[in-house]
Amino acid sequence: MGAGRVFAYGAAAGLIGDLLLGDPRRGHPVAVFGRAAGVVERVLWRDHRGWGALHTVVCAGGAVALGGVAARAVRDSAVASVALTGAATWAVVGGTSLAREAGAIGRALEAGDVEEARARLPHLCGRDPQALDADGIARAVVESVAENTSDAVVGALVWGAVGGVPGLLGFRAVNTLDAMVGHKSARYRRYGWASARLDDLAGWPGARLTAVLAALAGDDPRGAVRAWRADAAKHPSPNAGPVEASFAGALGVRLGGTLSYGGRVEHRPVLNGAGRGVCTRDIERAVRLSRRVGWLALGVCVAARRIAKGRTS
Repeated sequence: MGAGRVFAYGAAAGLIGDLLLGDPRRGHPVAVFGRAAGVVERVLWRDHRGWGALHTVVCAGGAVALGGVAARAVRDSAVASVALTGAATWAVVGGTSLAREAGAIGRALEAGDVEEARARLPHLCGRDPQALDADGIARAVVESVAENTSDAVVGALVWGAVGGVPGLLGFRAVNTLDAMVGHKSARYRRYGWASARLDDLAGWPGARLTAVLAALAGDDPRGAVRAWRADAAKHPSPNAGPVEASFAGALGVRLGGTLSYGGRVEHRPVLNGAGRGVCTRDIERAVRLSRRVGWLALGVCVAARRIAKGRTS
C-alpha cells in the first residue's frame, strides 16, 4: 500500500475516532507532551531567545523524531502503518472536544446561565470571562472555534499530508509550545519568541486552507472572501486573521473589537464590519461550519498528496 493510501485511510480513521471518542480526560498524548516540555523548560529557561530556541528544537524535534522512529518501525506492514497514522491523527486533532466545549457554553447561554458560561469559557480560550456579557461570551466562542479549526484540525491534516506521522506530531508539538511559551508575558517575551515564530510558519498553510474552505462551506461565500480580503491583514495574528475574517463573512457576523487577556485589554480591529453582532445561536452555526471545514480539509489533503505522488512517480 502506498504512502498516499496509508495517509488517506489513517487520517480518516483518526478523524472518525475523534468524532466518536473525543479526547480522554486523563493521559492524553498532548498533555503528556506538555508535561515533558514543562520539564525541559525548567531545565533550560533563561531570559534569552537562544535558550528559547533550544527549547523549541528539543521539544518539537523530539516529537518529529519519535514520529519518524515509529513510522519506520511499522513501514513493512500496511495495516500497522494505517493504524499508527490513525492513532497519531486522533491524538493531534481536537475537533470534537472543541465542538463539545463550545456547545456546552452555548447551552448555558441559551438557559440564561451566564455564570456557568463564564465558568466554562477558560476551557476554550484565554479571555477574561468576568468582563464579558452573554453576547461577548458568544463572540469569544465563535472566534475560538474559527481559530481552533485551523490549529486543532486543518493544520494538522496539512502537515500529515506533507510529512506523515512525523508531520502530524511535529505540528501539534509546535502548536502546543506556542500555547505554553509563545505569549508576550514578561517571562516568555524572549524565551518564547522562537516557538511563536515557528508556530506562525507552521500554521500558515493550514490557516489559508481553513479560510478558503470556510468560504466554500459557509452560508455566504462572497461575504467570506470579501471580509478576508478587507480585514484579515488588520488582525495582529498572521494566521488567525484570515480564518476569523473568513468565518465572520461566512456566518454573516461581526468579530473582533475590545477583549481582555489576563487583565490586559486589547482593542482589535473589527472583522466583517457589515455583519451583525454575534448571538448565542451563532455558536452552533460556527461549530457546524467547523465540522464541514474539517472533513473538506481531509479530502483536499488526501487529493493533494495523491497528485503530488503522481507527479513524482
